[in-house]
Formats: sequence, C-alpha cells, structure tokens
Amino acid sequence: MKHLKFFISLLLIFVACLWFAPTAWAFCGFYVAKADTKLYNKASQVVIARNGDRTVLTMANDYQGNVKDFAVVVPVPTVLLKDQVHVSEPKMIERLDAFSAPRLVEYFDSNPCTPTEWMEKPASAPTARKADAQRSRGASSNGVTVLASFNVGEYDIVILSARESGGLETWLNRNGYKIPRGAKQLLQPYIRSSMKFFVAKVNLDKFAETGYQFLRPLQIYYQSPKFMLPIRLGMINATKEQDLIVYVLSPKGQAEITNYRTVKIPSNTNIPLFVKDEFGDFYKSMFKTTYTREDRKVAFLEYAWDMSTCDPCSAEPLTREELKQAGVFWQDDLPSRFGRSFPSSNVFITRLHVRYTRDKFPEDLMFQETSNRESFQGRYILQYPFTGSVNCQAGREYKRSLPSRFEGEAQTLAQLTNWNIQDIRQKMRLRGQVSANWWQTLLEWLRLS
Repeated sequence: MKHLKFFISLLLIFVACLWFAPTAWAFCGFYVAKADTKLYNKASQVVIARNGDRTVLTMANDYQGNVKDFAVVVPVPTVLLKDQVHVSEPKMIERLDAFSAPRLVEYFDSNPCTPTEWMEKPASAPTARKADAQRSRGASSNGVTVLASFNVGEYDIVILSARESGGLETWLNRNGYKIPRGAKQLLQPYIRSSMKFFVAKVNLDKFAETGYQFLRPLQIYYQSPKFMLPIRLGMINATKEQDLIVYVLSPKGQAEITNYRTVKIPSNTNIPLFVKDEFGDFYKSMFKTTYTREDRKVAFLEYAWDMSTCDPCSAEPLTREELKQAGVFWQDDLPSRFGRSFPSSNVFITRLHVRYTRDKFPEDLMFQETSNRESFQGRYILQYPFTGSVNCQAGREYKRSLPSRFEGEAQTLAQLTNWNIQDIRQKMRLRGQVSANWWQTLLEWLRLS
C-alpha cells in the first residue's frame, strides 16, 4: 500500500504541474507542434473583430477553381460603401491560426533520487463585369435593387437588396455570378429579415495587375447590433461536413455562440510519446471522435487567451500592426510610444471550431461578447520518464510506477481517438516507451500495491 501512496503522491505532483495557474506552464514544459488548419482539406476561416456594435469581418478565400468562376454572396445587416470594404493579406490569418492552434508540449521527469525543480529541455517544432454592374446600379430587376457598385483590389463588388429569393437567384445568374442551384430556399430567410447582400466576383484584369497567384481575403466593416455569422449559404449543394474556424477578437473577453452549445475541446491530457510523430492524425481523430460523441451539433472552443501573452507559445503574439490588419480598430488611442510591435493587452482572442452540416446547424451562428477572460487552450502532453540509473528507494518506487502510468496514457489515447488499444500498445513498444514484458511489470506493480 505504501507503494500505491507513493505513486499517488507522484501523480499529484504531475497534476499540480499540469493544472495549476497558466503562468506555471512554461516552467513545466515546452511546445512541440501545433494542429493548425492545414490538417483539413477545406476549412473556411473567418476573423471577427468586434467592439460594441462595430464589426470588422475578414473572410479567407479557400476557392480552388478557376478565379473567373469565383463568386461570394454574404448577407450583411447594412448597406456597405466602398470605404467599408478592403482586401487583406492571408499572412495575417495564418498568424492567428498559428498563435491559437491546439498544441503538443513536452515535459521531462527529474531524477527521483535527487528532488529538484522540474527539468526542461527545449524541443524544436516538427517541423465580372464591372461595366454591366455599374449600368444596373440603382435599377430594379426581378425585385432586386443595386444599392452600390464599386471595385476593391481584384474584386468587383455590388450591394443588393431583394424582395424575393427567386428574383435574387435569377439576377445573380443573369449577371454572371455563378452560384449553385438551389440557393433560393437559403436566401429567403435573409430577405425576410431585410438584410442586404454583399456580392463579389473577380475582375480578371485587376487580378492580373496584382501579380498574386491567389485571391486575397476580403474584409468588410459595418455597424449593427447584430453579432452573427451567416453559414447557411455555405451549405448549398454541400455533400459532406464542412469545417469553419472563427477567430473572434474583442477588448472584453471570450466570445460565445448563443444559439448552439459550445464545449471545450478535450485538453490537458497525457498521451504516449509516439504521438509526437503523429500529432496531426491524433488531433483529427480526437476531434472527429469528440464531434461524434456530442451528436455533431456543438461548437468547440480550441483557444481563449489575452493576445499580449501565450504559454506555451505556438507562435509569437501578433504585433499591434498585425492586429490592425486583422480589424482591431480600438487600439488607435494607445500612446504612440508603445510602437508598432507592442502587442496590446486589450485584445482577447477566442478560437471556435465548428464542423457543420445542414441538418445539425439549421441556423446561422449568433454570438455575444462576454467579460470572461478565463484562459484555455487545446493542449496535449508528452511526459518523458527519467531514464538514468537510480540508487534509492524513491527511485525504485518511481520505476515501478511507470508501467501503470504508460497504460493510463494508452487508455486515454484510445478513449480520445477511438484507436485500437492493441495498436497503441504496439506503437509504444516500438517507440521504446515500454518493454516487451511490460505486462509482467504492471502485474508485479499491482501485486506490490
């Protein structure tokens, strides 16, 4: 029984290091790898900078077809003018993704015979036809009115209002906007709520002048009490689940989805060492398993943190200039002495991951700002055992405790991912984390306990 007490004491030390205040996390270990959006074949990304009733919305374009066929239709609560629409750089969204991505971290046990501070060892990362639109400005056709028309960067933009969805669908098709068939049903709710439509397609001449090989993100600014993100139009003719990553930037605290349940992604769990080489597969399997268990109708919180800090850091916090590019407009009153590189502490980032289908997410996402500044991150732990020689009773007891700890990691991984437990144990043996006779060692530990 004393051996069991020792093991429990050791476990409590592990738990203290992993669960106590976030400021202690960097002391305990180091960041190894991140689960960013590159894990998914097609993940839409949206950045929402929100303060009061003012919103800056940035949409990353993951369009993979011919740019001449690109068209986007976004319901918006107000009429947008040219100075409210901009193009942004994809690097900014990549930075937000890297900063907030779920991460893998390493911890190293100290010599149990010489109790000291936790040992640390840095680990490197695994690494349109514009003229046609202008001529139709202000005209009404099929119940559709062009409220504004302008060019921004490589995009031709029109702002529309409509009286009925069939007419809007017809107008879009006749004016060269290639939208999927079946849009009528999904457009109708926005028309009933008197929303306007931000419509963009590529101006091929302007696109050629930019010299870019890709479409840059579109960024729009508007003022409205509605804090929402339309996702239903993205479901037109969708054949499978779609992933959406939303980065909400606020001066207050966490953003919440009000019309769907939001749950934290499983986090702060110890997993076997071989996952270091399979972190992408691990996270995708873990997310899918959790998504299925939650009946495929929840949003997942993957990160919530003050932008001025991170612990451990999967990427450096965004600079003041980068935050401005992301739409953060409430920093302008900061003293200039802070400089461009000053990362403001009045920007809180919330990363939400939504995997949605038409049947499970019949409504658009509705948000609210909160004052909750509790920190959270998707974080997964590799705990390396001490491998040196031990010549004390505490060391021998520590060695006896390892098989049970390794089996706990294997069971945890199987539960998180639905992977086969026998395959996990085999990989642990190949990785050298456990020996071929570890079951005998485990049985001996249980007998002594």
